[in-house]
Amino acid sequence: MDQSEKLLMGIENILSVASDLVDEVSRLKNVEDCKILKENIYMNQLTEAEQEVFAIDGHSISEIQDILHKEECTIKNQRKSILKKLNTPSMTEAVQQFQNLHQEPSQKLIRTS
Repeated sequence: MDQSEKLLMGIENILSVASDLVDEVSRLKNVEDCKILKENIYMNQLTEAEQEVFAIDGHSISEIQDILHKEECTIKNQRKSILKKLNTPSMTEAVQQFQNLHQEPSQKLIRTS
C-alpha cells in the first residue's frame, strides 16, 4: 500500500468519524429540545403564581411570605393546588418529578458501527 492509498484511507476514516459526530450532535440537540418541551408541559399546568411558589420550594412558609410578599393562607392554597394539579402527595415529590424530567439513561456518546 503506497502513501497516497494510506492518506486516502485516513481521510475516509476522518470523514466517517465526522459524520458520526454530526449525527450525535443532532441527536443530543433533539434530546435537549425534548427535555425543554417536557419541562414546559409540566410547568404550564400551574398558574404563574403557583410557579413562583414551586420555584422557591424548600423554604419555610414564612420565608416564602417574605420573598413573595404573600399571605400564609395564599401560599398554603397555592401549594395545595400545585399538589392537586401535579397529582403528587408532597412538594418534595413534585420537585423530584420535575428533576426527573432532566435525567436520561446513560448512553454512548458516539455509536460505533
